[in-house]
Amino acid sequence: MECGAMSRLIIISNRVQPPTGEGGGGNQGGLAVALSAALRESSGIWFGWSGETTDQFTGHINLQRAFGVTTATIDLEEQDVDEYYNGYANRTLWPLFHYRMDLAEFESGFAEGYERVNQRFAETLEPLIESDDLVWVHDYHMVPLGQYLRDRGITNRIGFFLHIPWPPYRLLLSLPNHRQLVETLFAYDVVGFQTRDSLDSFRDYVRQEMGGSVAEDGRITVGDRSMMAIHCPIGIDTANFLEATQSTAARYAYYRMRQSSSGREMIIGVDRLDYSKGLEERFLGYERLLQQREDLHGEVFLLQIAPPSRGDVQSYQEIRASLDALSGRINGAYADVEWVPIRYVNRGYPRDRLAGIYRAAKVGLVTPLRDGMNLVAKEYVAAQDPEDPGILILSQFAGAAEQLTQALLINPYSPEDIADAIARALEMPLDERKARWRACMDNIEAEDVLWWRKRFTDALEGVGQSVE
Repeated sequence: MECGAMSRLIIISNRVQPPTGEGGGGNQGGLAVALSAALRESSGIWFGWSGETTDQFTGHINLQRAFGVTTATIDLEEQDVDEYYNGYANRTLWPLFHYRMDLAEFESGFAEGYERVNQRFAETLEPLIESDDLVWVHDYHMVPLGQYLRDRGITNRIGFFLHIPWPPYRLLLSLPNHRQLVETLFAYDVVGFQTRDSLDSFRDYVRQEMGGSVAEDGRITVGDRSMMAIHCPIGIDTANFLEATQSTAARYAYYRMRQSSSGREMIIGVDRLDYSKGLEERFLGYERLLQQREDLHGEVFLLQIAPPSRGDVQSYQEIRASLDALSGRINGAYADVEWVPIRYVNRGYPRDRLAGIYRAAKVGLVTPLRDGMNLVAKEYVAAQDPEDPGILILSQFAGAAEQLTQALLINPYSPEDIADAIARALEMPLDERKARWRACMDNIEAEDVLWWRKRFTDALEGVGQSVE
């Protein structure tokens, strides 16, 4: 069923970024771009936090419409932001779900704020929901929202999609009240995961901790509650992105990068400044290449674009300081008057300009230590010249590695692995580069964001049918 034809789609996520038209917004993340694309295919509403604070929560909804998408946002109190967003979401769940137990913080106030804000979302959202709407909740900020909507009498089809990894069973046991959190997922009709690995980890938890069962069609049952859990990897808006690669802004960005490269080969990394992205390990791997290959000195450079995020969280301040020091040390050791080995930039760029920068790079370096999907990997491939494509180097721990199997897959914890892969990519024959690019591109075109949206909403409409 085409969602827009029969049912209105209501999407709920933590932050709402209004669509910005052709090429996307300057700092829009992969989730924001993907949701904007999905909503353009329906006549729905995107509901979430405005990003602004208020002295007292009122539940006032700010409705706006732009580029075919209606947005509905609410302001939160400062305490809400501290406990729900900076606290439970980004200092408890995010590190735990990315296998960083050493960084996870468990404070009762965080959990209380998380529950309170999800209750406020449910209370405010309820009047907007009409009887035939499909409700689609997104990501780790909103795990219990479906249960709170059910508690308020909402009987619509409600789905939940997790954009980050689901942790292994034993790791999840370290979360206080882990079972209570997982039980709320059974309020949804469909729960989607990026990878088969995450789906398997979720099923493992349900079997071992909750005594649940998994049917052949993917339906999971615990006691008298059941729901469908599916593997549903997100894609990029491929057609829109390919248009962006041909834009004036992209062409100019490509020209400027080639000009500033002065005949050197460029290696590109584009990541939000986050400890899960493996940026320190990436720099160390690149340093290993410089140690081993003196012939590449002055011939290559790494451009790392890393817009800062979550500046209020201590661990993010620490990684920024660490990367500043690391890039400075490597440049101090290897640079000369004509060449700087690392160009390290702490700002974001519009997607059309990024498309041109990607195209100018011989190597795309995507090395997260753990990532739900990683859409930068797909954008890098899509931006390449089919007649002379660059090569994607991809962490085996990125969700995208399950789909982009013809990238050079590496262990991001190994400097040797990273260095060897960069050297191999720089020296790879054209025929092999073309073949690898074509295989990756076939997947990116076939399983784009519209495929992802349709797979999930079809499952939501047809609960009880197998989608595996």
